[in-house]
Amino acid sequence: MRQNDYDDECGSISVICGPMFSGKTSELIKRLKKQKLKKYLVFKPEIDTRYEKDKIVSHDQKKLDAIKISKSKEILNYIKDGERIIVGIDEAQFFDKNLPKICNKIANMGNTVIVAGLNMDSNGKPFGPMPFLLAISENITKLFSVCVKTGEKAYYTKAIKPKKEQIKIGEKKSYVALCRKEFYKNEK
Repeated sequence: MRQNDYDDECGSISVICGPMFSGKTSELIKRLKKQKLKKYLVFKPEIDTRYEKDKIVSHDQKKLDAIKISKSKEILNYIKDGERIIVGIDEAQFFDKNLPKICNKIANMGNTVIVAGLNMDSNGKPFGPMPFLLAISENITKLFSVCVKTGEKAYYTKAIKPKKEQIKIGEKKSYVALCRKEFYKNEK
């Protein structure tokens, strides 16, 4: 049985995940724009400075107004008690470890939360709060990109140049999408 992300009166958490260039932000925007009768708010991490500061923007230049925040608990400042709302969160991997708790609180108020983010970093490790969000979500959509080496489905993101820090905001000049075979090619 396929569950509709928006018909749960008890509240719900949906996660859209995958590698870079898989369309996570585009999917989030599509789901939110389709909501004609329900109010929604969109949040993005302050660290994401790639495009416009007050919008989420997909690689194919789809845009939606967003509220930039530095800590996940700030989301609660925008939600009124008793208000039914859809909360969209982009680039969730960049938020602090409290994001799953905040999402649960919002969903437990009867609201729908839709989160988009990288499930793994460029080393193939779980990224930020994403594994915890995946564990508590009712719905998971895992997207894929196209491997730049083989043309197969890509579920991994790899930094083009080795990097020391886990978080480095970047684009096509910094990262590529790879299939499993290419991602793990030089590992023994």
